[in-house]
Amino acid sequence: MAPPLLLLRLLLLLAVVVATSAAARREAFRRDPGHPQWHHGAFHDVEDSVRADVRRMLHTRAEVPLEVNVVLIGFNGDGGYRYSLDGHRLEEFLKMSFPLHRPSCFETGEPIDIEHHIMYNVIAAGQPELISLEKSLKEAMVPAGTARESEYGREFPLFEVDATMVEPVFQRLYSFIFDMEPGYSSTEMDRPAPVAIFVVNFDKVRMDPRNNETDLDSLMYGAIGRLTEQELKKQEADYIYRYRYNGGGATQVWLSSGRFVVIDLSAGPCTYGKIETEEGSVSYRSLPRLLNIIFPRGLAAPSASSTQDIFIGQLGGLISTTIEHVIAPDVRFETVDMAMRLLVPIIVLQNHNRYNILQAGHNYSIDVQAIEREVKRMVHAGQEVIIISGSHALHQHEKLAVAVSKAMRSHSIHETKTDGRFHVRTKPYLDGAILREEMERSADVLSAGLLEVANPSLSSRFFLKQHWLNEQDDTHDSIKHKPIWESYMPRNKKEKRGTGKKKHGDLYRTYGTRVIPVFVLSLADVDAELLMEEENLVWTSKDVVIVLEHNNEKVPLSYVSETTRQFAFPSLAQRHILAGLASAVGGLSAPYERASHIHERPVVNWLWAAGCHPFGPFSNSSKISQILQDVALRTTIYAQVDAALHKIRDTSEFVQSFASEHLKTPLGEPVKGKQNKSNTELWVEKFYKKVTTMPEPFPHELVERLEEYLDRLEGQLVDLSSLLYDHRLVDAYQNSSDILQSTIFTQQYVERVLSAERDKMKCCTIEYNHPKQSSQAFVYGGILLAGFLVYSLVIFFSSPVR
Repeated sequence: MAPPLLLLRLLLLLAVVVATSAAARREAFRRDPGHPQWHHGAFHDVEDSVRADVRRMLHTRAEVPLEVNVVLIGFNGDGGYRYSLDGHRLEEFLKMSFPLHRPSCFETGEPIDIEHHIMYNVIAAGQPELISLEKSLKEAMVPAGTARESEYGREFPLFEVDATMVEPVFQRLYSFIFDMEPGYSSTEMDRPAPVAIFVVNFDKVRMDPRNNETDLDSLMYGAIGRLTEQELKKQEADYIYRYRYNGGGATQVWLSSGRFVVIDLSAGPCTYGKIETEEGSVSYRSLPRLLNIIFPRGLAAPSASSTQDIFIGQLGGLISTTIEHVIAPDVRFETVDMAMRLLVPIIVLQNHNRYNILQAGHNYSIDVQAIEREVKRMVHAGQEVIIISGSHALHQHEKLAVAVSKAMRSHSIHETKTDGRFHVRTKPYLDGAILREEMERSADVLSAGLLEVANPSLSSRFFLKQHWLNEQDDTHDSIKHKPIWESYMPRNKKEKRGTGKKKHGDLYRTYGTRVIPVFVLSLADVDAELLMEEENLVWTSKDVVIVLEHNNEKVPLSYVSETTRQFAFPSLAQRHILAGLASAVGGLSAPYERASHIHERPVVNWLWAAGCHPFGPFSNSSKISQILQDVALRTTIYAQVDAALHKIRDTSEFVQSFASEHLKTPLGEPVKGKQNKSNTELWVEKFYKKVTTMPEPFPHELVERLEEYLDRLEGQLVDLSSLLYDHRLVDAYQNSSDILQSTIFTQQYVERVLSAERDKMKCCTIEYNHPKQSSQAFVYGGILLAGFLVYSLVIFFSSPVR
C-alpha cells in the first residue's frame, strides 16, 4: 500500500508545482484561456420593445440605446481599505435609478427629440492590472508642496501626477478588457467602440513614493492580506496626490484622449471653481471618499460592512453626472447641415507688423495642419474639409476696424485689497456679438480670396464666381461696397469706364458648401487684461468663430484651482481656435455646461473641466478626446432625426387640421371607433379600410402611401438604433440622411395632395383666363368709323354758311 500512496502524493505535488508555475508565468494584461469576454449584445434584448414603441416615438421622441461600461479597479478586496463592492448590485441600481437620459439644445433651451436608453455593464478588473496601475502611478508622482485633507484639516505632503504619463497604462487596460487593438479605429477593426468609466480605488500605502521598501512586483499575483483596525486608519498614508492633464487644473477626474474617463477616488480631494460663485464649484466632498464612508464620525468606529448602500448611491450619482456631461452631453446648435464640402478660412486680422502667428518658429504660432486633423475627425466620411489661412492688415479693412472699435466694452468689478476695502476698477472686454454683425459680411469675400490664392482649382467648387474682382486696380476697403445680400441679387452691369476704381463681382457659395470663417484678431498696444465676454478668448456662433490674440504674458481670471488663481494666455490661440470649431462644426458643448430650460440659461458643473478637450479655464489641451469626437458625429445624426420627427409632427398636424375641417358626419356627431384613437386616426382608418366608388373627401391613395411610409420609417428607426448601438456611425449617418430626405418628400406630397383636395371640395371656383382676340373687334371698329364718317357728312351738308 505504501508505493501507491507515495505515487499519489507525488502526483498531487507535481500538480501543485505546475499550477504555481503557470500562475507565475501569467502576466498583466494577458488573455489566458477562460478569460471573461466583454459582451456586446444587449440590443437584442430590447429590440422588440424598441420596435413596439416606434409608433409612439414618431409622435413623441426617438429612443436610442446607449451602452456605458463601468470598470471597477481595486474593489475586489485588493485596493484601498480592502473595500469590496458588489458589481451586480451597482449595475441593478444604475438600471433602476438612471435608465434614461435626454439631451437638450443650447440654442433653443429645450430637450431634443432623442432619448437615450442607457444599458450598463459593470466589469471588475483583476489584481495584476491593479498593481500595474499603482506601479506606473508611483513612478509618475512628483513632489509639489503641501495640501489640506479637508476644509480645516491638516496639511500633508502633496504629489502631482501628469495624467498624460499614466494614460498609456489605462489605454492598455482598456484594450485588454474590450479586446481592442491600440492604434486602430473602430471602422478599421469593424468592431463596436465601447465607452468606459474607470472607477479607481488605489492603495495609497503600497504606492507611497516615499516608501521604497514595498515590492509591487511581488504583489502582482501574491495574496493580499486583510487589514487590522490600526492599518485601516492609516490607509490615507499621510500624503495627497492629484492629477494635472497637460498642465491644466488640479483634479482627481479627467477625460482621456481615448474612449474612457478616469475617476480616482483615492486622489485628492481637489477644489476648483469660480470665485464668489457657488454654482458648479468642486469642493472636498463633491466626490465620495471611502475615508468619510467607513469612518463617518472620525477614526473612532469603522463601519465598513454597512456602507454598500451609501457608497453605491453616491457612486451612481457620479456616474450619471459623467454621462450627462461627457458621454451624452447637450448639443450646442440645433441645425441640420447636409453640406458635403466644408471650408474653414483662418483669417488673421492684425493691427501691427511685429509678428505673424501663421509663421512657424515662435511660441505663439498656429499649427494649421493640427487643426485640420482634429476637424476632419469630427465630420463624417465623404465630407470634404479644406482649411486655408491668411493674414490681413486691419487698417486696410476700415469696416472691420470700426467694428472692432465699436465692440470694445467695459464693466466695473469690485476687488478687495490689503486694506480690507472694496476697490472699483473698470475692466475692458470685446463683445463678440457686435463683431459678428460686421464680420459675417466679409466672410465670403475674404474666404474666396484666400482660396483662390491657396488652391485655384477648388475655387469653382466652393464659389460660383471665379473672376470675383474686376481687372482695374484700387486699394479701398473690400467690405465697404459688398453687403451680404449683394451676393444673391442681380446687379446692374452698366459701369463707367476709366474711373480707376475696382468693383467686386457677384460672389456666392455653390450648392452643398458650408463656410465657417475663423477671425483671429491679433492686436497690439491694447489693455494687458483684454478678454472677450465671460472671461473667454473665443466667441462662437453656428456660422463664425472669433478669437482674440494679443502679445501679453497672462491675464488673471476669476477662477481658482486649490489656492492659486487661474490665468489666461492670450498669446496662445491654438486651443481657442479648436474650441470654436468644435462648437461650430461638431455642435459640441463644453463638458462643464448643461442647458437648462428651467433657468433659461446654461448651468455649469466644473467637475469635468479638466482633461483632453480645449474648453474652459482648467483645460490646457489642443486636442479633442475620441469620446467627444464620437459625440460630434452622433450630434449630426441626432439633428437629422430630430428634424425628421418635427416634420412628421407637422405633417400629422396638417392632416389633422384637414380632417377636422372637412370630415364630418351628416348630423355632426363624432365618428365611432376605438376609444384610444384620436378623431383623425379614426377617419384615416375609415377611409383606408373602406374603398368606395363615390367621391372621397380624403384620398385613399394618400392614406395608403402614408401607411407605407410609416411602416418603412418604423424599420429605418429600428435599424438606426441598432447602428448607433454598434457604433457604425457611417451607416447610421446614411440612414438618418435617408430618413430626413424621405420625410421632406412625404411632407411635400401630403401638402400638395391635401391642397388639391381642398380646392376640389369648394362650392365654387374662380378661373383666370387671358382675353381672347376675335374678328368681331374689327367689325365693331369698322362700324364705329362708318358712323363717325356719316356724322361728319351730315354736319357738313347741314351747315347754313355753305
